[in-house]
Amino acid sequence: MIDHIDHVVLTTRDLAACLNFYVEVLGMKFEKFRTPTETRMALKFGNQKINVHEWGREFTPRAHVAAPGTLDLCFIASVDLEEVIASLKDAKVEILEGPVMKTGATGKIRSVYVRDPDLNLVEISVPA
Repeated sequence: MIDHIDHVVLTTRDLAACLNFYVEVLGMKFEKFRTPTETRMALKFGNQKINVHEWGREFTPRAHVAAPGTLDLCFIASVDLEEVIASLKDAKVEILEGPVMKTGATGKIRSVYVRDPDLNLVEISVPA
């Protein structure tokens, strides 16, 4: 019945820091889009997106408990993991763990773990 994920929602405490991390550090594209009643924000990459909600100003309907720092995300990189690591170091983003071997949705992956400005856990991986 389910084919793939279209988007997830990230709730941020600090919009500027959040956008800087995902756009400048991870290379996602920032987009504003309009619904019939409001302007929303998204971070786009590949065929997916992350909708961004500001804490205390979330759109409805929303998760029962929408709070910064509650996500654990895994992204597949389009470049070698060594390039990811170098980019993170250049951006002064601390690598919490890795590279380590893990199991992803389609098989073995090599991963590094970091935290975004809201302390969400972000795993960045490449196929092993």
